[in-house]
Amino acid sequence: MLKISSLKKLVTDSMAIDLGTASTIIAVKGRDIVLDEPSMVAVNELTEEIVAYGKEAAEMLGREGRDVNVRAPLMGGVVADFERTKKMLAHFVKEAKTGGSQVSLQAVMSMVSDVTHVEQRALLNAAEEAHIGKVYMMEEGLAAAFGAGVLPSDKRASAVIDFGAGTTNIAIVAKGTVVHSRSERLGSNEINAALANHLRRHRGLQVGEETTEMLKTNFASAFLPEDITKSITVRGRDVQTGSPGAVEVTAGEVYPIVESIVRRIAQIVSDTLTELRPEVAADIFDRGVILTGGGALLEGLDQYLRGFISLPVTVSDEPRYATVRGLLKMFDEPELLEKVSRNELSLLQNAEIPFEA
Repeated sequence: MLKISSLKKLVTDSMAIDLGTASTIIAVKGRDIVLDEPSMVAVNELTEEIVAYGKEAAEMLGREGRDVNVRAPLMGGVVADFERTKKMLAHFVKEAKTGGSQVSLQAVMSMVSDVTHVEQRALLNAAEEAHIGKVYMMEEGLAAAFGAGVLPSDKRASAVIDFGAGTTNIAIVAKGTVVHSRSERLGSNEINAALANHLRRHRGLQVGEETTEMLKTNFASAFLPEDITKSITVRGRDVQTGSPGAVEVTAGEVYPIVESIVRRIAQIVSDTLTELRPEVAADIFDRGVILTGGGALLEGLDQYLRGFISLPVTVSDEPRYATVRGLLKMFDEPELLEKVSRNELSLLQNAEIPFEA
């Protein structure tokens, strides 16, 4: 007679994988989120070996050992470094598996709506290399909508803006499908880059990624702060002397830098909303838009957007997890999963990966 433990091993692990530019988040059916790690690897430049993944790699960032380099193998939500993405995904999937079980896995993965066949093939190949038996690919915007509470059966349209680190996805969803979408390779990482650029050019201070992330998360805001003189000390390397240095940065100084990026995103949203059919536009006028993704956590982003597009704007619960939870819901809707998954395998098999080693 089979013991309970071995019965468990026969069960298929159903996994939802949100492989993002900044973070990889994995949820397993029945267990919710099991892994949430930075999409980073630390590589030994001499041996080309990966010496650390995820959080461990991120902790080395900016303080790497002599021969070690921390890299993000995904750019703008797509695979930039195939070999490293493959290894990173395999590592994370192994971490997320139940008790080292050797069961056949099935997974739903998200992808940006304007993904090319070659980019999609790269993602599929990476998943196959991670020993996932069956892989479904699904549009990020649709997954984020389901994760934010939009019902697949709802015939009226909902607008979901998924603001990630490397991409902004806008999806208009009705009756469980995307009726209109737009994806831009512009995300909250742009804010970090703009802050670093400003500090270097105007304040003579070179700062690392950890510092710009802290500045964005704890100090920056998408709307004009009440007290523009509020300040924070930023430490780094003095550009002139090369020595360690520090500067005082005010809220009034940071705001226009952040606002310039947020305005570009608000403009994309605004433009997209002008492309809708009248009935769909009427639904969105009633309902407004839902914000998901890690970028949605930027202080005051919802307020800013509300003023810009003159529509209600709400931030979904735990916006970083909206996409992965939407993917996970697909296992309860197998017919819908077949319908929405974008696996045109005949097309994909012909899309050769030019950068496969």
